Amino acid sequence: MGLSVKLMNDLSDGLKGRRNLITDVGGVKVGQVTIDDGDVHSGVTAILPHTGNLFRHKVPAASCVLNGFGKSVGLVQIDELGTIETPIVMTNTFGVGTALNALTKQMLADNPEIGDTTSTVNLIVAECNDGDVSNIRKMAITEQNVSDALAAVNDDFEEGAVGSGRGMMCYDLKGGIGSSSRIVTVDKKHQYTVGALVMTNYGYLTDFIVNGMPIGAPLAKMLAKDKQKEEKGSIITILATDAPLNARQLKRMAKRATVGINRSGGYIGNGSGEIVLAFSTANLVDHFETSEFDTVTRFNDNQIDLFFRATAAVVDEAILSSMVHAESVVDRKGRLRLNLVDACKKLISQQPDYTDMVEQVFSQLGVVK
Repeated sequence: MGLSVKLMNDLSDGLKGRRNLITDVGGVKVGQVTIDDGDVHSGVTAILPHTGNLFRHKVPAASCVLNGFGKSVGLVQIDELGTIETPIVMTNTFGVGTALNALTKQMLADNPEIGDTTSTVNLIVAECNDGDVSNIRKMAITEQNVSDALAAVNDDFEEGAVGSGRGMMCYDLKGGIGSSSRIVTVDKKHQYTVGALVMTNYGYLTDFIVNGMPIGAPLAKMLAKDKQKEEKGSIITILATDAPLNARQLKRMAKRATVGINRSGGYIGNGSGEIVLAFSTANLVDHFETSEFDTVTRFNDNQIDLFFRATAAVVDEAILSSMVHAESVVDRKGRLRLNLVDACKKLISQQPDYTDMVEQVFSQLGVVK
């Protein structure tokens, strides 16, 4: 695209982690497979909450459904038991069943006791509909794609139109996978990390703002996207932290993802799916624990606002990061779907009066032309 990205300058407050990715939370890893084949633009993104055996050592977790138009799997047991015991797989809507089968086989291979001498397993799969950009009817996601994404998990990963985000649109511009992290310092001596990973596929361009600047309105007019329609988009948000938060506190944190979604103009429409999963890598839950009591350290609610603030910041930045990193893509019908940077460049080439606003937006986003 001929640009570099420093994400972000002064857009969201707080100290960023070293990578400014969800993997700044120790043990968290992400793997992706991107499919670009003719009219298919799709993929798989997998999040590993820690590097040990997740079934035997589960992470405390919670889910929050901000609006429930979606086909995610596994949320009921997360809410009931407060744990996640498998990797989290994200893909397109028609890939959920395939992802579920592949993840099941992986968990059975890693844990011979599942379904034999112990319980079955609660698989976690989340989706967004990439059918606007990709030919979703081909059901192109394979079990091998899912297995490859799980095998590829690492500390570093790409953002933008990659993995499960390949075919996603955000505010009528190219969206996809975005991530961010913040360091939370408590009492000037204890440091924790909060990270977010989002799959963005929602919003109207007319509503889009960057740090209060209404750049979406002129972009929408230029691209003839200024007519409102029913909001049917979605965003999947994954939150991770190494702070010792229990399931109740993680659910409270997950609710604050709404603040980050709203900052750039999202309003969570009737036909949209906003699903948030939050987990902590502290206080792992042993599947085969035989003790009568658990003894854990739990963070005090009196200072949990620090984590709420960090949640709003990382979600806000991750959304914008998904848009800045995404390349423009030719969709299944041969239409060019512009990313944010290319759309802004087109705007000032046609309407130079917006040059100052675009330069301010680029400055806030850390984009260097």
